[in-house]
Amino acid sequence: MSELIKNKAIRGVAWSAVEKFARQGLMALFTILIARQLSPSDYGLVAMLTILLAIAQIFVDSGFVEALIQKQDRTEIDFSTTFWFNIGVALVIYSILFISAPLVASFYKEPLLKELLIWLSLLFVINSFRTVQQAKLNIAMNFRRQAWISVIAISASGGVGLWMAYHSFGVWTLVWQQLLQNFLNVVLLWISAEWKPTLIFSKDSFKELFNFGSKLLISRTVDAIYSSGSFLLIGKFFSPTVTGLYSQSIQMTSLMPQTITDIIARVAYPIECELQDKEEELQQRFFQMLRMACFVLFPLMMGLAALVEPVVRLLLTEKWMAVCPLIQILCFAWIWRPASHMNWQLLNAKHRSDYCLKAEIIKKSIAIVLLVIMLFFGIKAVCFGVLAYFIVDVYVMTRFTRRILSQVTFMEEMRNLLPILLQAMLMGVLVHFLKYLIYSDLLLIVSGIFVGITLYAGISIVSGSVEIRMLWGEIRKRNRSVSYTHLRAHETGRN
Repeated sequence: MSELIKNKAIRGVAWSAVEKFARQGLMALFTILIARQLSPSDYGLVAMLTILLAIAQIFVDSGFVEALIQKQDRTEIDFSTTFWFNIGVALVIYSILFISAPLVASFYKEPLLKELLIWLSLLFVINSFRTVQQAKLNIAMNFRRQAWISVIAISASGGVGLWMAYHSFGVWTLVWQQLLQNFLNVVLLWISAEWKPTLIFSKDSFKELFNFGSKLLISRTVDAIYSSGSFLLIGKFFSPTVTGLYSQSIQMTSLMPQTITDIIARVAYPIECELQDKEEELQQRFFQMLRMACFVLFPLMMGLAALVEPVVRLLLTEKWMAVCPLIQILCFAWIWRPASHMNWQLLNAKHRSDYCLKAEIIKKSIAIVLLVIMLFFGIKAVCFGVLAYFIVDVYVMTRFTRRILSQVTFMEEMRNLLPILLQAMLMGVLVHFLKYLIYSDLLLIVSGIFVGITLYAGISIVSGSVEIRMLWGEIRKRNRSVSYTHLRAHETGRN
């Protein structure tokens, strides 16, 4: 990999991580503070609309951002065509939801949902104005600017939401907080991207972009329907308590994998598109980023599996302890999220969104069969079914990636990742035994984190991990750079 691309990747990952963790941290802080003033019913009303809004957003996006990024000869006509198409789709979606609002309220027997849906649907119209601006910044790998935009938008909207929550605005706090956050995000993106649309809409450009994006649209719709349908089936087969345990276990185990995958993937995709015609370098790039993502994720998930009991007791209280075995099973499932998503992304970089669609249909067909079978054996069996599905997911994806890059096979990916997994599992087992020595939950968590980091770093060094050497090399390089800058500044001052 060239030094230029390597440096772009390192800077991109660093600022992508800053943006993602700052975003997650601020949102978690404001959520906790606002939740102290609102009632569960306020959140319940918005949650009733979440699935509907999520599916609608997929249609608004339509896969055009990925289409723009992967197209190397993109023009201003492509950007303007995408801009006007997204606005048109958003207005159509908003009209449909506006007309459907009374029916949704009647279905749930909650009259307030009519007004809530009408206002929340404005999110689609607002967000349609940011698609091209965000694509521009992603293509330029300007994640630093996106980090600042996220921090400002979330902080300002969170402050307003907090004020509204303490002044008894109830559920409308959640509505206006979201609207303001997205509006500020759009305004700041327009200022930052420095791009303005022209009054051009090309049928040829639309046809080319839609040919690629439509397959992603169908893939995401299939995934959303499966995700929503699985919760409906589980809710039908099991009690609300068991369903709640499963829902909480998914939330606690999916957060870190999705966050780390997003951080790495949003940087990797523009570079992979840039290297789409350089197969050897593309393969090298793919495996390097995949290993780095898993090098960070695997120990985090094994640490959560080892310390799940004190974590649940401390955060959720004793009444949630039944969720612990579900979390432990799902920790071994979600670790494969980076491999699945990055294989999917690699196909897009090589213009094969048709393979993504075929893979999604195969994967979800297998997932539904696994879910239906496991439902008859209890909620733990359902979690084991999820674990089996994630492994099948990676296998199916690699059946397609090997068609475009011969070295990107299931066995080659496992050869790269299993040593990292074994290191993380060894660390997790050793951390698990701390519970027989320490009886304070808080002290056990703090000690477990410290011991886990120390053990994992030590095991990685002893095993000659490429990733630990790369990280250490970058740290030393940065330190030398900082020292040199200080020395030059000192000499300049003396002169």
